[in-house]
Amino acid sequence: MTLMAASRMAVSRPSVVAFQQQRRGFVDYLVNYPDHVLQKKAIQCKGGTRLGEANPTWLKQPGDTTVLAFGAALVSFGLLQLGMGYYNLAFNKNKKE
Repeated sequence: MTLMAASRMAVSRPSVVAFQQQRRGFVDYLVNYPDHVLQKKAIQCKGGTRLGEANPTWLKQPGDTTVLAFGAALVSFGLLQLGMGYYNLAFNKNKKE
């Protein structure tokens, strides 16, 4: 047997060394993450399909009111800044000399 044939035979044989399990860190966390879809679906479907103004879909989850309040505060602040800017432009206030 030549040297080339011996090297090919060594490569083609299955290795005796057992493969170790791969450590996947955050991938295992994402794959084994608990499924809460049915619980959230039950909250969203609570109250039937007829929603209306008394029970809006976008306010059913536990943290929705906090997000709504934060968004309303940002919009209010932006509108206040816009109004102050228009006022300053209209009446020549706060000009730099």
